[in-house]
Amino acid sequence: MKEITYIVTGAAGHLGSHVVQKLLMQGSQVRILLLPNETCPRFIDTNRFLLKEYTGDVCDITSLKRLFDHKESRETIVIHCAGIISITKKEDPRVYDVNVAGTANIIGMCRRYAVKRLVYISSVHAIPVQPHGQTMKEIKEFDPDKVHGYYDKTKAAATRLVLDAGKTGLDTVVLHPSGIIGPFGLPTGNMSHLIKKFLSGKLPLVIHGGYDFVDVRDVADGILSAALKGKKGECYILSNRFVGFNELFDTLSQICGKKTKSRYIPMWVAKTAAPFAELYYRLAKKTPLYTRYSLGKLSENAMYSHEKANRDLSYKTRPLRNTLKDIVQYV
Repeated sequence: MKEITYIVTGAAGHLGSHVVQKLLMQGSQVRILLLPNETCPRFIDTNRFLLKEYTGDVCDITSLKRLFDHKESRETIVIHCAGIISITKKEDPRVYDVNVAGTANIIGMCRRYAVKRLVYISSVHAIPVQPHGQTMKEIKEFDPDKVHGYYDKTKAAATRLVLDAGKTGLDTVVLHPSGIIGPFGLPTGNMSHLIKKFLSGKLPLVIHGGYDFVDVRDVADGILSAALKGKKGECYILSNRFVGFNELFDTLSQICGKKTKSRYIPMWVAKTAAPFAELYYRLAKKTPLYTRYSLGKLSENAMYSHEKANRDLSYKTRPLRNTLKDIVQYV
């Protein structure tokens, strides 16, 4: 069996950086793609001599050539983490360009350079939401018209591109993480922003809602396992369990040893105020804490099964309290 070189896109992101760290810790050679204004996160401090950095953009296929073009007699596995998460309903061309067109470019390069496997990081948002009480599992077909929200539609479209490529010869595996949280979260991340404001006592209102939150390190472990053990052409949900905001923030309060100053408000109140809050944040040029889109996600069914990943990938998740302790340590 030939040795493997890993290519990771989105390496400066929350998930991508943890994937890179774990690959280096296991002694793998890694080639990463960074945008011109990005740097490799400082917490990646093990075996940096195995890491090669390349500047480029998934939207510019010509910029990807140096990333893929190497002469070593090694097999290549591509882990495509690059993507833009959007919590608004607004159609943003950049979101489509990166999530869909960028994925098409990566598929093209994987074909051109005959990579061993493409591991695509999709999202549970690409899967149509079922009514409350039903546990959602992996599906075979993806249709942007069957999901709601612009981000959801782009991830469904990109997932379909990857699976279609798998039907015509490319070895592909698709992973669907749920809501990712964990240490070293980017300040621009919505949940990282919420948690930081809560810990600083600057989050006055918390809604009655929740989601399936999973530790970023558990997702990264699932990705590395899928790269070698995932079945060709299959999809795997990498989730944990539903966590209400009351449990999440109460646990954070216990860890910090201080009472919360936040007040809980009903979802209907938050949804009524959301349009005005979005306008305020847009005029103030700030990132909103909640939007109509995110409130919709936090109030709909978020029960996902990771049984398939447990079985095929030996996927495991850690307790929420452990994740939150580590977040507090690195905030």
